[in-house]
This record gives sequence, structure tokens and C-alpha cells, in this order.
Amino acid sequence: MTTMMIQGTTSDAGKSTLVAGLCRVLARRGISVAPFKPQNMALNSAVTPCGGEIGRAQALQAVAAKVALSTDFNPILLKPNSDTGAQVIIHGRAISNMEAAKYHDYKKVAMQAVLASHQRLKAQYQAILVEGAGSPAEINLRENDIANMGFACEVNCPVIIVADIDKGGVFAHLVGTLALLSEAEQALVKGFVINRFRGDIGLLQSGLDWLEAHTNKPVLGVMPYLHSLNLDAEDAVTVENHVTDKQLSVRVLLLPHISNHTDFDSLRLHPNVDLRYVRHGEQIGAADLIIIPGSKNVISDLTFLHSQSWQSEIMRHLRFGGKVLGICGGLQMLGKAIFDPNNVESNQQQIDALNLADFTTTLTDNKTLTQVCGECLLSGAFESIEGYEIHCGVSEGPALESPFMLFAEHPAGHVRDGFISQDRQIVGTYLHGLFDSPSAAQAILAWASDGRLQTPGFDLAKHREQQLERLADTCEQHLDIDKILALLNDDKNDRESNL
Repeated sequence: MTTMMIQGTTSDAGKSTLVAGLCRVLARRGISVAPFKPQNMALNSAVTPCGGEIGRAQALQAVAAKVALSTDFNPILLKPNSDTGAQVIIHGRAISNMEAAKYHDYKKVAMQAVLASHQRLKAQYQAILVEGAGSPAEINLRENDIANMGFACEVNCPVIIVADIDKGGVFAHLVGTLALLSEAEQALVKGFVINRFRGDIGLLQSGLDWLEAHTNKPVLGVMPYLHSLNLDAEDAVTVENHVTDKQLSVRVLLLPHISNHTDFDSLRLHPNVDLRYVRHGEQIGAADLIIIPGSKNVISDLTFLHSQSWQSEIMRHLRFGGKVLGICGGLQMLGKAIFDPNNVESNQQQIDALNLADFTTTLTDNKTLTQVCGECLLSGAFESIEGYEIHCGVSEGPALESPFMLFAEHPAGHVRDGFISQDRQIVGTYLHGLFDSPSAAQAILAWASDGRLQTPGFDLAKHREQQLERLADTCEQHLDIDKILALLNDDKNDRESNL
């Protein structure tokens, strides 16, 4: 076995989910499998044990495959910081910010990093399941492509194309995508998967028969619409959970460059938490807890926050005894000022922050990337907490002498993180994933609710496992797994015959 690629007719066709499901199917059968995405563009990322950064989707797929995270799973990660530019991360490390036109020319260099990662994975795993990006039929992006058919042609791997029938036009999507590929690329396409089908499959059969006859490609399965499938989102913010029997109301400010919003998945799924995102043009309204999330462009997002008049609402919220939590970029916004002397994130070198705590932040070229563990100091009894840091910035000032947590150990030698205000209404931390630990989440939610909510936090890891098993069961039932495995074996045989 070796490499197979899943491409989609559109973004959000189901590529990430299908790769995750197939990773778990192969892992169940004792096949060592690695997820792989040559190029990912997303603001949701994860930190590997070696201190590298990869897309959140590949981290989820690694959990599905039951393997440790590796930067080789996602060798190129683009994190947009403007409408036309992004931070370019190669093998887990940020190398520079690039405008789109400059990166287009850089793709030839990036391809070498992609192929190097692929070669290393081939030496370690029996199978590699590759996720494409967007659509392979984007004509303006075909030159020097490394994300879709450019990669597939380079390594000569079979391709399955997935399309979302729930949005309509599925046959046009599949036939049109295939028609826009070259003959060599069409030859790599070995079949189709139709995703998110609702209704009587018998009513679809005539369409499937026509598709196979018209394209001479098999339909390898029709995946049903999986209601309430909750898995880590690659980039899109998942619809919030509106509960009727709420004990705690939480409002998250939906900043234009919000990053790692998966921090709030466990709150969204908690049965006693009413989590809502506050969007452009909306008021925050009444809440127990306001969260200012992480940001890929903290100065730009702070300017946006001011433009929405959210600062005055936050001050009013605090006067009435409400709680405020800032995470990563949100922590930085809580201080007195943010400095960007080297234009790390923007062309603006200084901005006044919310002035809710006595410290300042200076953005630096060096990015902190690490998994950490320690003790949360928010409750009377110390609570163990684990998470990860992804930030460009150093915060300094008297407020940080009353930390949010103490580290058991830290790769950079730090002993503490964040702050707790003297009146205990405001907390800031650089830690992502702080709600994922049920005991730590319980302490934070008890603080936010003034002790009303004492139930354990939502066990996100257990829930994720249940969802992955459900997804794998569905793949086993509705996909022709034997044919898919045969494609992997045929790819190996084709390679050996070409030696």
C-alpha cells in the first residue's frame, strides 16, 4: 500500500471528514496510515510534540489514524493575515509573510518541501491518505499547483473526487471538475464519492448509473448526511449551541482574523452552556462571560473591536459584575498597549489596548510554539491543565505577577502564564485548549458563573473518539472499502512496475 488522494469539487465538500473516516477504517484493520495535506490555508492550527505547527484538520486525522502529530502531515500551512497575504509556515516553522502573487512564484520551492515530507512518510507508514485543497479545477491556480493535481501527478497516485449533494448540482460538479482536468489528470481519477445524501438512495440510482456510464469512473459510495457530527472544524466557525436550560451564558467576539476557535468546541457542546458568537454589527448583550479569542492579526482585530463599540459594552459588563477572559491575542488586547516594531502582523507599529490590566505586549519575529502543562490558580485548589501556545508576542508588566497558571515545565523555561485581576473578574492566558480538560474547564466555568455551574467540563477527547468511530462505521457501511483498498494496492503495484 502507499498513497491515495481525496480531492473535492468545492471547498467543504467533505475532504477532511472523508480522510479522517478512512484513516480510522485503516487503523482498525491494523494498517499504519498517515494523513497528509500538502498545502493548507487555515487559521485553526495545532502544535506537534516537536514544537511545530500544522493544520487542525490534519491533527484530527492523526487522532483518527491513532498516530502522533508530525509536521510532515502538513508541510505547507498558510495563515491569512490580510485579504491578500498570509504567513507561510514550512515544516512547522514560519518563514515569512507573503503576498499572494509572491507566494505563487514560491510554489516551486514549496513543492520540494512537500515531496520531502511525503518521502519521509512513505518510509514510515504503509498507507498515506492525502487531502486536497479547495477544487482541482480552479483554472487560475493550476500553474505550479502543489495542493491538488500538481501533487498527484508528481507522485502518480490515484485520486478520488468527493462532492456534496446537499447543496445541489452534484452531477454538474463532478462532470465539470473532471472535464476541466487534463487527460493525464483524468487518468488518475479512479472514482467518485457523493457526500451528505438525504433520502431514498433508490431515487439516486439512475443518476449514479448515468455518471458511471458518462465518465467511465465508478461511484465508490454515497455517504449519508450525518446529523450532529461534531468534529474539529478546519476553518469555518461551527454554529453555536443555543440551549434552553442554560446555567451559563458565554459570548465570544467573532473577530475577522479569529484563530483556533476550536478552543470553544467543548463549551459549544456543553449541555449547560449557552455559547454564542457576537458578529459584525451585533451587540454583545447580557452574558456571564465574554471571551476575546485568539487572533492572527491582533492590531487589526483590536481596531475592529473598537469600531464595533464592543469596548464600552465590555466595560458595562464588568461594572455589572460580569467576567472577561482573553485567550492569546485576546490576552494581549486586555493590556495597555500592543507594539509591533518589526511589522510582524501589520504596518501599524503601536495601538492602545483595552487597558484592563497593567501590562504591554511587543510582537516579535519569533513564534512561541509549544505544548504545555501546569496548574490553574483560578480556584482555591490547583487544577491540572494542559494546552498549547501559538503566539508572536512577549507580554510584560505588573499584572502578570498574579498569574493564571504555573507551569510544571516549559520548553522555554517559563514558570507562569497570564494573569488574574485583583477583583478576579478578568483573566488572560496564552493557553489554547484550556477548556478541553474537564477538570480545568469545571474550575473556569465555576469562576465564570460565580459558583452556580459546578458540573464537570465536557470531555471533548471522549466525544471526539465517539464521533470518529461513528464516522468510520458509516464509511464501512456506505463506501466500497475493498475497492478503495485495492486502489492503494494497485498504486503500489504500478509504482513497482515502473521501477
